[in-house]
Amino acid sequence: MKRHAKILFALIVSLIGSLAGVPAAQAQGGTLTVFAAASLKNALDEVDAAFTARTGTKVVASYAASSALIRQIEQGAPADVFFSADLDWMDYGDGKRLVKSGTRVNLLGNQLVLIAPQDSKLGSVTIGPGVDLASLAGGGRIVTGDVRAVPVGKYAKAALEKLGAWQAAEPRLAMTENVRAALTLVARGEAALGIVYETDAKVEPQVKIVGVFPADSHPAIVYPVAATATAKPDADRYIAFLRTQAAKTIFEKYGFTFLARPTS
Repeated sequence: MKRHAKILFALIVSLIGSLAGVPAAQAQGGTLTVFAAASLKNALDEVDAAFTARTGTKVVASYAASSALIRQIEQGAPADVFFSADLDWMDYGDGKRLVKSGTRVNLLGNQLVLIAPQDSKLGSVTIGPGVDLASLAGGGRIVTGDVRAVPVGKYAKAALEKLGAWQAAEPRLAMTENVRAALTLVARGEAALGIVYETDAKVEPQVKIVGVFPADSHPAIVYPVAATATAKPDADRYIAFLRTQAAKTIFEKYGFTFLARPTS
């Protein structure tokens, strides 16, 4: 018995020693659930991998329209972080006390662009007052997110109204559940034109940017992030990581504008 006890003690000492040089988070592991706007997928997947490599905490990301995600959180979905593509849906979460006070950061910016299939004959388009997207679509559909709720659709409608182009474009508009669904329809040639974010267009080789909407034609595109009211403690460290220079470099690689002052 004494011999067995000595062996057990030695194993415990060895285990403690092996963990001594491992950061606490890495030794403990753990998982964070992040609900993020669909347009963030490529960049955030890479940022999350970097966070996991640094901390040992796994990140499980769920991507959809910001409107759908905050509604899911409102209905009790177990998310630790909400990363929205506009201020309105973060404000909604704030008002409903679904996000943790003091954790909100306006992190990223983006541009609204007009895209066409890569093999489209349509060339560069100057988007200004009175632009006729219906004529440019040449009988095809114009796709964007649902203008009633999905951030990219809301930005698109605001821009078209400001430019006096909404009335002509509306009958040809097809609305999708999120920006990536609109991107896919254009990439497949099932829509002649799409209104998406610049970052989406950059990750899809089957589309091309044919025009850029003036920044003053719609509200500024801002991506706020916050911990949810029920978040695990590691959510604060995750949001802090999103503000680091390492995260900034990744987001900018994908075309996002970094709005926050980066930390080390």
